Amino acid sequence: MPRNDALRSAIVAAGLTVADLAGKCDVDAKTVERWVSRGRLPHPRSRVRAASVLGQDVDVLWPEVVRRAVKVGADRELVGVYPRRSDLPRSLFRELIERSRSRLWFGGYTSYFVWLEVPNAAGTLGAKAGHGADVRFLLGDPASPITASREQIEDTPLTLATRIAMTQAEIAKSPTPLAVRSSDRHISMSVWIFDDEAIVATHIGAGLGQDSVTLHLQRREAGGPFDRYVEHFEALWADAQVAERA
Repeated sequence: MPRNDALRSAIVAAGLTVADLAGKCDVDAKTVERWVSRGRLPHPRSRVRAASVLGQDVDVLWPEVVRRAVKVGADRELVGVYPRRSDLPRSLFRELIERSRSRLWFGGYTSYFVWLEVPNAAGTLGAKAGHGADVRFLLGDPASPITASREQIEDTPLTLATRIAMTQAEIAKSPTPLAVRSSDRHISMSVWIFDDEAIVATHIGAGLGQDSVTLHLQRREAGGPFDRYVEHFEALWADAQVAERA
């Protein structure tokens, strides 16, 4: 995407630096730099924060929002596309978890990064489950030959089996038991669903999960892309095995 000159000018006019704006928006400075230099579209909450700090309208800083607002096809469910999962706003998973009330489905093969990026995730998820939210973890099967084959491809000391075990250990800390099942069918694509929003990551070559091409979706219509990914998760869940407690 082209550089966002409107945002750059607004930062300068406000007498701020990229680092200043990042601090006021609770995101990493590199994230704000990508907003400017690569034209990345921030998460809606971050757009509103940044516009407020800079004294500008969101539509002036990100006219792309206007174009998306008038979409009429299935693509209107697409909130953002990221070349790598690591390009997601650092606070996104935390925000999705915090604001979800009814459904939090973790369909990552390890979902290991959640415990690194979301403070006290086990406690938060346990509390939500205790209040009736549907919290599920569909993890990879550490004993599967498919897992072993992928580990050879990734060739990293922190193996899939190790990451799965670490996630299981974190889940065990939840004050309320969480539903956990295992499968090897989602080795190449991860789906996380939070109420009516979803994050979908597709693995690329020998890259780790953080290198996956990633989509952020929000449900807008029945039978749209979001609903299809919900169907995908439910089908995998139905065929998966109940995982042993760590």
